[in-house]
Amino acid sequence: MNYLQITIPVTDTSIQEMLIARLAEQAYEGFEEEETSLQAFIPEEQFNAAELEEILSGWGLTYTQDRLGARNWNEEWEKNFQPVVVEDFCAIRAAFHPPIEGVQQELVITPKMSFGTGHHATTYMMVAAMRHLDLRGRRVLDFGTGTGVLAILAEKLGAAEVLAIDYDDWSIENALENVAENHCQSVSVKKADTIPADSLFDVILANINKHVLLKELHSIGQQLEKGGVILLSGLLHEDFNDIDKEALKNDLVITERMGKGHWICLKGTKKAIQG
Repeated sequence: MNYLQITIPVTDTSIQEMLIARLAEQAYEGFEEEETSLQAFIPEEQFNAAELEEILSGWGLTYTQDRLGARNWNEEWEKNFQPVVVEDFCAIRAAFHPPIEGVQQELVITPKMSFGTGHHATTYMMVAAMRHLDLRGRRVLDFGTGTGVLAILAEKLGAAEVLAIDYDDWSIENALENVAENHCQSVSVKKADTIPADSLFDVILANINKHVLLKELHSIGQQLEKGGVILLSGLLHEDFNDIDKEALKNDLVITERMGKGHWICLKGTKKAIQG
């Protein structure tokens, strides 16, 4: 599969973050934030020039595009991949980085094309929020797993069973490699674009985007055990009201809101008694 690298000249980091949120809803699968530009990556066959131009027109921005083969992409991703340390709780590094000391959990993630290496504020907040969840013996769903980083961390925190799903072939391949690299025994990786209707979960993790979350909150409410916990991200501050309203319709109550830059991460629970 060939990818396009879209380069958007923009120096304002707040605009970069808002662009990432909107492009993530349009099949863009990876992002690199530079000082003078934002680079976005999308499978060549899914690129829609008119769609991109409409998004960029709101800020008066332009773009250039380059065709990028899979091998070149991996090399570029490796070159830009830096370890991520989430407080003293969790470190995320590649195999070619030296071990990171002074953290409770260390995850080794092969850098490939997928959204969720931990560099992004949303993944950082999801990992930080997971520190405060009791996952021991729990059944966990990682919806939109990407690299598999959240599913891997869930097992390390004691989850009895973890299902990691994603719609993207590249992410599934990457997640499977990372699950093996981290010697996980309780993580299953499956290709799917909706939450399975035949299973119930104690905890659902979903770091995706507003569009997908609004569509899937009904399923999340259906497949989450009463009293179960959700962590949601891939959201901007201005997305909160719509997500909160839709969550309440499905017996999901947002109890905590975290922020990092323009991004938010939400924690919620399913009502023990519906109505």
